[in-house]
Amino acid sequence: MTIAWNAFTPWSALSGGVLIGLAAAMFVLLNGRIAGISGVLGGLFRPVGGDVAWRAAFVIGLVGAPVVYGLFAVLPTPRIDAQFGALVAAGLLVGVGTRYGAGCTSGHGVCGLARLSPRSLVATVAFMAAGFVTVFVMRHLFGL
Repeated sequence: MTIAWNAFTPWSALSGGVLIGLAAAMFVLLNGRIAGISGVLGGLFRPVGGDVAWRAAFVIGLVGAPVVYGLFAVLPTPRIDAQFGALVAAGLLVGVGTRYGAGCTSGHGVCGLARLSPRSLVATVAFMAAGFVTVFVMRHLFGL
């Protein structure tokens, strides 16, 4: 994936970050729940009574929001420079890492850091470092 830096608009990036922060804050304040996607989605696979509806609504909102946005604006065309097998392997590794780390980027990186959680700080540093190292190794050592 490449970034067209000449088309980068800091105001839209800032607005998106503020919306994510407000949504995560409202979710924890109004529902007492952390807006960690892996935890929300994982809860659908091991349902607890009275817990399925809000989780399903959350996931439907995640999937439905870009669809609704696409009705009013042109969605960017993603360009991913990776083979299908590499994407599957990466997805599985992220899933395993999410389970071992007891959370994902939204749970630890957005919500956990906002709560000043030391565990979330360690988790965020660990997965960011792993991402940096992986990109360096794959691009510069293996040339992929």
